[in-house]
Amino acid sequence: MTSTAGAVAERQKPAPGELALDHISHFLPDLDAAAAWLSRLGFAVTPLSVQQTQDGPAGSSNRCVMLEEGYLEFLTPTMDTPVARQMRIYMAKHIGTHLSCFGTPDAAFEHQRLASHSFAPLPLVNLARKVEDGRTVRFSVVRVPPEKMPEGRIQIVEHLAPECIWTDPWLDHDNGVVALDAVFVVADDPVATAARWAEFAGLLPRRDGDAIRLETDRGEIVVGNRAALAAQLGDAPEAPALAGYGLRCRDAAAFAERCRAAGLAVQPALQGFAVRLPPELGGAWRLR
Repeated sequence: MTSTAGAVAERQKPAPGELALDHISHFLPDLDAAAAWLSRLGFAVTPLSVQQTQDGPAGSSNRCVMLEEGYLEFLTPTMDTPVARQMRIYMAKHIGTHLSCFGTPDAAFEHQRLASHSFAPLPLVNLARKVEDGRTVRFSVVRVPPEKMPEGRIQIVEHLAPECIWTDPWLDHDNGVVALDAVFVVADDPVATAARWAEFAGLLPRRDGDAIRLETDRGEIVVGNRAALAAQLGDAPEAPALAGYGLRCRDAAAFAERCRAAGLAVQPALQGFAVRLPPELGGAWRLR
């Protein structure tokens, strides 16, 4: 009989032809401080894990919050590698959300597709890391040069062993958060930026008030200028950037109140609530 965690893990693999919002990453100087805040807000946070590529250490470590749909990653640079140097460049702009990753059932196909659309993808990266039970989590990741997607490190992943990380201990959050459901992209020219993201992801953009939305098979991309996204999230960094992301909750009002009680700025949003995160995390959440 398939366990609950097993069923959740299986759902992380999109069906053929689908693309899903897989995870968002914060680039941070102190993972322990980040984990303390996340625990205070009711998340179960995975232990520290060191990332490896097929060529050796990636130069970064992470901790994660695994959700029923997608996950949140909290990364810190630990060495002097190309990946770590790029992370430090992003962190010099601001601490917080700098990576948005989409899930695919076929990384090799996406790599070929992006090459045919002039995104000049870097060689396919095979990442791995050990988890606490000794098993190895494996991913194939498609990345593009920073100048092709200047809002952050925008990439595509194929999960090769999701059952190793979507496990019962790390799905047990007492705040009712169940899914990652949006990423917010700050742009000086939202129309041109949304068109580029649409080509990157193979999606169709549509106007929605002051923003432009692109719907994946699980989760949405919201593109707007700084003023439009600040109105939705309470604040937003200068373009080009990722301003924050959306979380779907069993009870958004209850979780918003928990955030408020912890000292975070919370305000009503167009859909639910906007929460400004502390400096140890950076960025913003939309709760609904």
